[in-house]
Amino acid sequence: MTITLIIIIITVLTSIAAFRNDKVYNDFIFYPPAVTYDKQWYRFLTCGLIHADIAHLVFNMYAFYMFGDSVEGSFVQIFEQKGKLLYLLLYITSLAACLLPTYAKHKNDSNYRSLGASGAVSAVIFAYILFNPLQGIGIIFVPFIRVPAFVFGFLYIVISSWLDKRGGGNINHSAHIFGGLYGIAFLIVTGYLFSDYQVLQQFIERITDYTSRFF
Repeated sequence: MTITLIIIIITVLTSIAAFRNDKVYNDFIFYPPAVTYDKQWYRFLTCGLIHADIAHLVFNMYAFYMFGDSVEGSFVQIFEQKGKLLYLLLYITSLAACLLPTYAKHKNDSNYRSLGASGAVSAVIFAYILFNPLQGIGIIFVPFIRVPAFVFGFLYIVISSWLDKRGGGNINHSAHIFGGLYGIAFLIVTGYLFSDYQVLQQFIERITDYTSRFF
């Protein structure tokens, strides 16, 4: 069984438990004052195991499944015995890393809460983009239009940044942005430390070869 599938199973079961039990929901959700005053740091991780509703859960886990298996396979190929451990570490640490800017902004805000695995899923998606910059990815709501992964990543960051600045709604766009950026940073650093595979160099070379066709 893959790490990706194990994470999906745990997340689905925990989310369903939270749907049915308010205590699980309240204990697991990311509530900044609980971290600030009660030192409940675990909330950086547990909030990624629960979701607002079934649609939120299905969307995140579907996206994670679509990209996770490929990224996990790439980690095993590049890092060999360390691959699965590093892949798991990417997912777990990105749950916390993506929320650091959110925490800095809302650490004393008793009205703020956040939940969902979107930040970690974004980290995995952007790791996929580094590995496969030219692979076509469908645009959300317009699935029949596919763009190269690196273009998708650029649009993802730009649109998420715009939505974050606009404010409103219940989606933590900041977590999406910083989760994606963390996924890039994690892969570059671990590639440098634990492999001869030049992640960033390979990414740049593939995009350069691709764009040279148009100039």
